This record gives sequence, C-alpha cells and structure tokens, in this order.
Amino acid sequence: MPSRRVLVLALAAAVGLVACSAMAPWRPEDKRPQDARTSFKPAAPGDTTFSALAPAPGDTIDVATTSRWAGVLGGAAYRVEVPADWNGKLVMYAHGYAGEGNALVVQNPAIRRYLVQHGYAWAASSYSRNFYDVRAGVEDTNALALEFNRIAAAAGRNLPAPGKVYITGVSMGGHITAAAIEDEAYATEKHKVRYNGAVPMCGVVGDTALFDYFAGAQLAAQAIAGVPRYPFGDWADISAQVTSALFTTMKPTVTLTPAGVKFASVLQNLTGGPRPMFDIGLEVGGSFPIVWGTFGSDGTVSGIVNKNIADTQRFTYTIDGDPAGSAALNAKVLQLSAMPDANRLRSDGLRWIPKVNGDIHVPVISLHTLGDLYVPFGMEQVYRQRVSAKGNDRWLVQRAIRGATHCDFTVAEEATAFEDMVKWERDGVVPRGDDVLTPATVAAAGYGCSHTQDTIGPDDRPEVAKLRGYIAQHSPACPR
Repeated sequence: MPSRRVLVLALAAAVGLVACSAMAPWRPEDKRPQDARTSFKPAAPGDTTFSALAPAPGDTIDVATTSRWAGVLGGAAYRVEVPADWNGKLVMYAHGYAGEGNALVVQNPAIRRYLVQHGYAWAASSYSRNFYDVRAGVEDTNALALEFNRIAAAAGRNLPAPGKVYITGVSMGGHITAAAIEDEAYATEKHKVRYNGAVPMCGVVGDTALFDYFAGAQLAAQAIAGVPRYPFGDWADISAQVTSALFTTMKPTVTLTPAGVKFASVLQNLTGGPRPMFDIGLEVGGSFPIVWGTFGSDGTVSGIVNKNIADTQRFTYTIDGDPAGSAALNAKVLQLSAMPDANRLRSDGLRWIPKVNGDIHVPVISLHTLGDLYVPFGMEQVYRQRVSAKGNDRWLVQRAIRGATHCDFTVAEEATAFEDMVKWERDGVVPRGDDVLTPATVAAAGYGCSHTQDTIGPDDRPEVAKLRGYIAQHSPACPR
C-alpha cells in the first residue's frame, strides 16, 4: 500500500496537471491556411551588412562607425546595429503589417539615429512569415534577441550579454510589442525573453478587437445605406450600392452624403469617441479607405485562424444628436458573433493571434495618433480597460498625438517616448501621459497637445511633414 507521503505527492501532481490543463488543454492541433504557405523567402538572403546612416546636423558620434550585421535566422531576415561605444542595452524593433507577398523585408526603426547616438544596439527581424502573423512576429523577434551575442561573436565582436532588453514597434509591430511583454506570451512562447520595458506605437493593443471594429463598421455602413440584413461575407454584392449611398468621393479626399454624415458619427464613436483630428483623419488622413478595403472579410484574418473571430455583440451604434436614429440603427443592424474557440490557447505555442490581456509588469508607454481610423485610437481605450481590470495601471502610460493618419508620428515624438520609458524603468519616476477614457477630456479642443511635437527632423517621412502642415492650417493650434 502506498505511503501517506507518496499519496500526497501524487495528489499534488494531479492538481498541478488539472491546473495546467485548465490553461492549455492538450488536444490534437489543427492546421490553418497560414501553415500551408511555404513560399516566404528573405528578399536579400545574401546580405551580411546594410547601409550606414547618412550624417546629419546634431550628430555627436560618427554614424558610420557602428557595427552592422545582416543575415537569416530561422527563415527570417535580420539586421543588427551596435555602436562602437555600446551602452550595454538592446532594443528590439517590430515592424508593421507587410502585406501578403512572399518577400520578407527587414525595416529599420524610425528612431535609429536616436538609438545609435545614445549608445543603444538595435535589432529587427523581417519575421519568417507575412500576413497578419503576430505569433511569428513575437517568436522571430524573441529568437533574434536571444541570438544577439552569437551574431556579434561570429562577426568578431565579443560583447557581454545585454544588461537591458527593450521592445518597440508600430501597428502590427505594436501588437507584437504589447503581446511580447504579457504573462501569457512568456508562458506559451517557444523563445522566451523577459523585456525590461516597451513602447508600442499605433499598435493593435486591443488584439482581435480590431477585427470587431472592422466588422462593426461594415455592418453599420450596410444598415445606414439601407441593406442591413445582407450577409456579412457577401460584401462584394452590395459594395458599390453602399459606397454611393454614403460617399460622393473617397479619394483623394472623403466627401459624405447626408447618410454618410450619419455613418461618420457612428464611425467616430466606434473609434474612440469625439476628439480632435477625427474629421481631418476621415477627410484627408488616408487611413479610412484602408478600413473600407477590409470589408467583406470572412473573419479568419486571411487564414491566420480557421473560424470567424470578429464579434460585434458589444457595440452600441451612436449617431450623435439623433437618439431616435441611433435606436433605429441598433434595432436593424446585423449582429455578428465570433466562434468561441477561433483563437483558443494552444498546446504548440502562442495563440494564433496572441492576446494583450493586461498582464504586464514592466514600464509601457503607448502612443496613438487621434486621426488614425485604420488602427483607431479606441485601441488605447481597450488596452487601458484590460490593464486596469488586471490591477496593473501603474505600468501603463498612454499618449495621444495630434496626427491625422496611421502611425504618422514625428521621430521626436517616438524618441521622447522611448527615452521617457527608459528613465522610468531606470529611475522609477512615472512619466506623464493622457487620460484616454474620460469622454469630456478626450473631446476637448486641446486634447493631444501635451505630447505632440511638430518639429520635423532628417529621419521623418515626407508624408508626416505634409500632414503636420495641413493640420496646422486646418485645426486649432496647440498652445506653445
């Protein structure tokens, strides 16, 4: 007969197994269309280095003296840059959505010059797969961080292990950034990295809530245009009818019909509520036609999951100043429900679309432009609510930027956020941020002024300068 000690140990093991199975029950793992896509290849697999930055006014070190290494790791291309006088800290950069082609391309961070000038090493992966594959983005970024010292040593530069590792990224890369610091990701990923701080920018920090928004916008558009009950996936049949009912023109600028004005009000409330820059973002920002282009999806995010992931049950559609019209719209709009297991926990690694649950324990500064309608400002509201629900408010600072479209930050805005995050992580002093949840605060004319920096530098994209110039002419200026 087993001893009492053996029975106790067996019971403890059984309890442990039950607890683990509650998190990620083992089951035969299914495949998805993304798994069958095997033609992804680095665009330049033979690269072993890349171009140095061009010198610019204000440089304090010679930017040509950095070590620059390129290569391929796990099917993904990479770039690594280390200053001669390295400060011992590594920054991982996660790029945004790169489309559905086969060529894998590495992108440099916009704050590359800032990082090099301040002694930081940085590294960036192309990821081993395109499409909206955040799972691949997290794993390949982490794998590169873990390989940093071996890459340097192979090139003849023996470096100590980084004393700190930070992560930052834009758009889908913002999702990768936010997911990579989550407890769930660390528990389920194959390449495990503990980051010391993060700066997600224009990020999908509400994870699948983005696809809820795309679906809700489509269904509201259908209803306002007079075809509320048409099947969600048959958008192609009614696209022209709905477009002509709501818009006089969509490019190069958006102009609205009377029905379109109602839709714009609904859209504003779906994307974060009344706020500065929404009108400019809709009319000239350029991101709204991209949203329109997402309509007609089958809810699988182009084969990243196998079943519909979009859910509109939580939405109440609001036409400002028209309670009767709002009630009528909500009574007739089609509702969509996600399949409960479409994005379940898996036994073979991260979820197919990694979650941003709010389980964070390192400093995070998140940036978002107010006029972004593609990955809208409302993502920040979802993020704050999730972080608050987990009791982790002390780790999140959010900043609203008065930009008109998706990710149109100046380099100064990005660099300031990164610098403030590092000081917070190092010194424990929490930097200033913006309240993203109080409607009256968000709607105020000066909202977003605190952290907007319009000074254009040598590394800013021309379209950012153009949009900031347009904003200066067509919206109330921030007090200086």
